Formats: sequence, structure tokens, C-alpha cells
Amino acid sequence: MAESDNPTFKEQFLDPVAGFGVTFRTMFKKVVTEQYPFEKMPTAPRFHGRHQLNRWPDGLEKCIGCELCAWACPADAIYVEGASNSDAADGERFSPGERYGRVYQINYLRCILCGLCIEACPTRALTMTNEYELADNNRADLIYEKSDLLAPLLPGMEQPPHPMMLGDDEGAYYRGEFAAPAPGSAASQQGSEG
Repeated sequence: MAESDNPTFKEQFLDPVAGFGVTFRTMFKKVVTEQYPFEKMPTAPRFHGRHQLNRWPDGLEKCIGCELCAWACPADAIYVEGASNSDAADGERFSPGERYGRVYQINYLRCILCGLCIEACPTRALTMTNEYELADNNRADLIYEKSDLLAPLLPGMEQPPHPMMLGDDEGAYYRGEFAAPAPGSAASQQGSEG
């Protein structure tokens, strides 16, 4: 029998006790229990959560249907279908540009919340919120449509379609050369009449 086959005193008695050292050290510490979902901890300011499609101050959508977010998505989770805006008498205007996102879907079964889509967006139409509760018991409910992603209408905003109220052309919107209409102002009233 070789000498290495016989365990030493250290291997036989001290090593097992040292292994339980971590257990013994933590046995008498106060237990920290998070009471989720009743008490939610705040997320970091730059946390990547659920997406949101933003609006201009008059209510028009910022999305111009360029599909750059869909091209940038490494998981192929975004589907965008663009359509043309129209200023004709019977036409509809959803965004200040020539186009708007007629169909916009994000499949949260695929999305890895990496944020590459928001970096690709030229108009800052797509941003990420701090909302992280995206679980559901139905796979179909995890495919968010445009209506689920659009930011809510704030006071002074009007539901699209409507004509541009903040400037004469889309350039004024994109350069920020406008003043947001105050609720009840002439521009706001003009938009609600038209």
C-alpha cells in the first residue's frame, strides 16, 4: 500500500470542518428577504426594459417606418411595415415624415433586450423603459403590437391621424424648431377642429 493512500490528519479531520466554515459563518447572519412582487426595488436609471414608441408633443408618432431597428436586431425580434403619409383631403398623417410605421411588432419571446434597436433609430422614436415584468402565460400575448408599444397621449396631444401642428414641414420637427402647443392654445384648438 502506497503512502499517498493513507489520508493525513488534516485531510481526514480539518478539511471537512473547513468546508462547513462558510455554512457556519452564514448561519447566524440576518436573513435578507425581498418581498417581491409586493415591494419592488427600483431599477438602475439606464436599465433596458420594455420598449416604447414615442410621440411628438402634438401627438404625431416619431416612428417613420424606416425599419432600421428591425435590421439592427440580432434576434430578429422586430417586424416593421412602413406606409406613406398623405396630406390629401382624404389622406391621413400619422408622423411628420413621408412615411410612418403602419405595422410595428416586437416579439418578446425572441428579444434579448440588448438595446441595439434604440441605437439604430434615427428619430429617437424607439426607447426602452424600466418596465421588466414581461412574463405571461400565453405565448401570443408576448408579441407586442404597435398599440401596446405607443406612448400614452399626454395633455395637449391629439390622437393621430391629424395634420402637423408644430411646424410647416418635417424639418421643423426633427430640428426641434417648434414650441409645443399648450393645452387649450390656438394650435391645439386648430388641430382638434381639423
